[in-house]
Amino acid sequence: MSTTDAPDQTESEGHAHPTPKQYVNIAIVLAVLTALEVSTYFFDFGTIAIPLLVVLMVVKFLYVAGWFMHLKFDSPIFSRLMYTGLAFALVLYAIMAIVTLFDHAPAI
Repeated sequence: MSTTDAPDQTESEGHAHPTPKQYVNIAIVLAVLTALEVSTYFFDFGTIAIPLLVVLMVVKFLYVAGWFMHLKFDSPIFSRLMYTGLAFALVLYAIMAIVTLFDHAPAI
């Protein structure tokens, strides 16, 4: 097979990869979010601690999946599949949290 059989691919057809500066900026954002997560161990955030950790977890996941796994630049179907799985996981987490909160069955 010769190289002339391959279709011409120009820069405009492909997607633009993030620049090193963008990767550094994302790493800084992730480091700040991680520092905030770690601070929940050292400071008392009260009743907002768990919802804060869940929100930080989701935001960090979206950053990593979008930029480092290149979902931001791929076909929209991959993003929809990822968001659907994330939604199912959060619903399952919420159901289990509610069941655990209201489960007053005696220990066996």
